[in-house]
Amino acid sequence: MKALLLQMFTWWNGQTWGTRFHTWRHGNRVGEDAAGNVYYEGGSDSEGRTRRWVIYNGYSEASAIPPGWHGWMHHRTDVSPAAETYVAKPWEKDHLANMTGTGRAYHPKGSILNQGARPHVTGDYDAWTPKS
Repeated sequence: MKALLLQMFTWWNGQTWGTRFHTWRHGNRVGEDAAGNVYYEGGSDSEGRTRRWVIYNGYSEASAIPPGWHGWMHHRTDVSPAAETYVAKPWEKDHLANMTGTGRAYHPKGSILNQGARPHVTGDYDAWTPKS
């Protein structure tokens, strides 16, 4: 029952009913990535290209798409990673969720949320005072 209500009233928890119907009617499954996201194509857009979309496994977060699938989604390549032996480059990193607003958020040196004082730099501004 919870899954049914989530599909009816939210768009960030996987697919909605409209997306499910569109996928059933026009979608051809292309493949799936290691995170469980499923990729589809079908129909054509206003430029005549084949439409491509993803059904996320969990929350809809675009940064969760791996680099190989990202290139396919944006028509950088015609061959999907599922149709070829795609090997990630050594410099490509795994997905890391956005930690903003959590205890694991990044706070650089000098941030008021970070412990300690900001280091002095040579380009610091010295305010003018009338007596100087």
